[in-house]
Amino acid sequence: QTCPLLLRVFTTNNGRHHRMDEFARANVPSSELQIYTWMDATLKELTSLVKEVYPEARKKGTHFSFAIVYPDPNRQGYRVKEIGSTVSGRKGTDDSMTLQSQKNCSLFLKAVLNFNDVNTL
Repeated sequence: QTCPLLLRVFTTNNGRHHRMDEFARANVPSSELQIYTWMDATLKELTSLVKEVYPEARKKGTHFSFAIVYPDPNRQGYRVKEIGSTVSGRKGTDDSMTLQSQKNCSLFLKAVLNFNDVNTL
């Protein structure tokens, strides 16, 4: 049995993930989406949920890059781990990757939406 969770997703559309200092001292970036999902949710399913909120991301070829943000056990602050990517309208190797497979104990997920080079992907 898989329990639901509140996943806090922070998006950017500049081709880069948020800087780690944007997650410091209980602050988070303002581009937060709150998604109720399950640990067995795939990156492709999360892509679909983000596309519901950002219609411009529905364009075929839009690249989604995902990373998890988690507390650093060795110092105050957070660390980031790139976990995979998807492309709108195309099948990819990371589509079926789940949060659970990444041992995601964090409630932060960063998603970069790359609209700039959709014709070259």
